[in-house]
Amino acid sequence: MYTTAFLDIPPLRRAAGTVRLPGSKSISNRVLLLAALSAGRTEVHDLLDSDDTRVMLQALQQLGCTVQRLGPTTVAVQGLGGQLAQRQAQLFLGNAGTAMRPLTAALAVLAAQHGGVFELSGVPRMHERPIGDLVDALRLLGADVTYLGQDGYPPLRVQGPAALRLQAPIRVRGDVSSQFLTALLLALPLAAQHHPITVEVDGELISKPYVDITLKLLQRFGVAVQRDGWQRFTIPAGARYRTPGTVHVEGDASAASYFIAAGALAASDAALTIEGVGLASIQGDIAFADAARAMGAHIDGEANRLHVRRGAWPLRALDLDCNAIPDAAMTLAVMALYADGPCTLRNIGSWRVKETDRIAAMATELRKFGAVVEEGPDWLRVHPLGADGTGWRAASVYTYDDHRMAMCASLAAFNPARRPVRIQDPRCVAKTFPDYFETLWQVVQADPADIPVICIDGPSACGKGTLAAAVAQRLGYHVLDSGALYRLLGLAAQRAGVPTDDAALADAAVAERLAALAAQLPARFADGRIWLGDDDVTDEVRSQAAGAAASRVSALPAVRAALLQAQRAWRRLPGLVADGRDMGTVVFPDAPLKVYLTAGVAERARRRYEQLRARGEHASIDDLLAELQTRDARDRARSVAALKPAEDALLLDNTHQSIEQSVQTVLQWWQQRRPFAPDHGAGDAGSS
Repeated sequence: MYTTAFLDIPPLRRAAGTVRLPGSKSISNRVLLLAALSAGRTEVHDLLDSDDTRVMLQALQQLGCTVQRLGPTTVAVQGLGGQLAQRQAQLFLGNAGTAMRPLTAALAVLAAQHGGVFELSGVPRMHERPIGDLVDALRLLGADVTYLGQDGYPPLRVQGPAALRLQAPIRVRGDVSSQFLTALLLALPLAAQHHPITVEVDGELISKPYVDITLKLLQRFGVAVQRDGWQRFTIPAGARYRTPGTVHVEGDASAASYFIAAGALAASDAALTIEGVGLASIQGDIAFADAARAMGAHIDGEANRLHVRRGAWPLRALDLDCNAIPDAAMTLAVMALYADGPCTLRNIGSWRVKETDRIAAMATELRKFGAVVEEGPDWLRVHPLGADGTGWRAASVYTYDDHRMAMCASLAAFNPARRPVRIQDPRCVAKTFPDYFETLWQVVQADPADIPVICIDGPSACGKGTLAAAVAQRLGYHVLDSGALYRLLGLAAQRAGVPTDDAALADAAVAERLAALAAQLPARFADGRIWLGDDDVTDEVRSQAAGAAASRVSALPAVRAALLQAQRAWRRLPGLVADGRDMGTVVFPDAPLKVYLTAGVAERARRRYEQLRARGEHASIDDLLAELQTRDARDRARSVAALKPAEDALLLDNTHQSIEQSVQTVLQWWQQRRPFAPDHGAGDAGSS
């Protein structure tokens, strides 16, 4: 998961391959609560691992549920059987509406029956998301619910005991959020031991497919709710939750929308396959596939799989009532940029009370790309940008701590003008899809020339490796330690019995054997470690002997030619920071930023001395100084890829700089080369 302040996405050109979706957030949190309310043990498989499910699991554990982690996406929940194991708790629920609303209702009913005091709070944005209609319904029921801040919004306190009034129908508004009705339907079976309970909806119920998910999961846990249209719901007398033992969570149909869109935009050579959800999904957002088809996408489906190809181009404009797919409809707003006319999304008033005011936020951010966008109380109209690339601008997208804003905006990187897209605060996708960007890179491609590279070259012991790793971490880029490749080759040669001393390297046969080793070098970099095949050789390749061997073998033209293609293959999405001695002059001569890092030789000797001492290796600073001077002379005198700055490199002498100062210098230079206008925050789209 990216934790950087921003993430730059290069222009994307193609999409193909197979992606496996994470579990549905809507199903995951409903199933977790139902498992907690049931008696017995429930195994939940394919559970979404995200911020929203983590806060739900933490809350359930605070309430006395035993939760056993059986695997990365599997948990076992020991339910409470409709009882309270704890009578007091303070629950922090982040920005998870699928946890806040149902837990409020369930705890209000349980506290009324058994006594207890529970406080529920979240992040500041959660305290701006309305809950008054649910609280009004619970109070009419007889539950004791108190606002701890502004009326109509969390944080809340629920307490008991209290006498519940179950004979008259319980009324709740349905035109603000379907989660209010879902919360009541999940909670009221706890109080239906002797009498049926009826819930009536005032106004038009929005997001009906999400309520349908709730009804189907209630039945899975033993409670069959009678539905009279979408206005009246009856919970039978004697209702009792029973664990089904094992539950498998479908892949997230809302998350599928981003990959369906990617296929519609760029899967022209081969299909993009989406696993984990099919056209028969119980999730309403699978209807997004119909909307994408209406815009021209070719979509075929199986029980648990979708295949998407690009069809009509430009996409066909549409005017759509999005009441049934409010979350997935956000993806349509970005697809509209590629249409053949204005697209209008209607009946999306619920966007205004989500993680941010999504209508205002979407309008603001799409305008940054150059689009004309109109908005109303519950609608959005997006005018397309030129299919030939005219009108498109590079944009830095503010995400408002809203996961769907970040994921939707990534689709703008398919623009025909080949403009990059900056996603601010990419970590917000952790709410529902922590690995979204890493998953995206698996099924999209960019032209190599469009993938940005920062080269950091310089002499031995100048700190280029440390600097490169730090810069890459700040940008979310891959890092290539080219020196480590040569060190790995030296180690591989040693293990294969190939000599690397100066006399042996003068032998053409030895050089040929080293080049053959280099062409098949099984190098791998992962989690800060260096691997040669299956062996972690991090410490070995950082030894003084390995460094000396690397300097000798890297002078061989045949070795450098063999490793050249391997190094260029590291140019992968979303970008690369490469350090070495010829990154900017030979390997990536088209890199948009080349830095030549240096420091006084005495300072470099001192740094190397401190490194070796820290590793427990004996060293003489005078010997190190002499060795560095000899090495510098040899590297500068090479006939191939001699150590020298690229003509367009920026010189950085860090003799008297800390690593952080050097990092800030390089990042400043990088920002100056990016095409994004200075960002001034969220504009007029409101607070997140």
